[in-house]
Amino acid sequence: MARAKAFRTTRGSKRPGSAVSSRQLGDALSIAEQQGLLGGGRTLVVRGRMPSALVEQAKKKSGIQSDSKLIEAALANIAVADDYADWLLAQQGTVSKDLDLEF
Repeated sequence: MARAKAFRTTRGSKRPGSAVSSRQLGDALSIAEQQGLLGGGRTLVVRGRMPSALVEQAKKKSGIQSDSKLIEAALANIAVADDYADWLLAQQGTVSKDLDLEF
């Protein structure tokens, strides 16, 4: 988990959401590492053109300065995202209204 800890920042940001965002990225990286997603060689090159304002805001909010580390954190966040809320919302209407819940 050493790699994930490198993403946790304690920078004195004045933005209310910054600490949460950095913590969430650190958690996502920790989970990705536990799942073996960060192991192995760095053999795949991923690149793309991004709006500079998007990259600057993501770096500011996360505290990550390296483009590669920023992409890694973003991919980890997507890869280990919790889909529970989407699943729960998809369950709406699947339980019969006639079901006795004993209330």
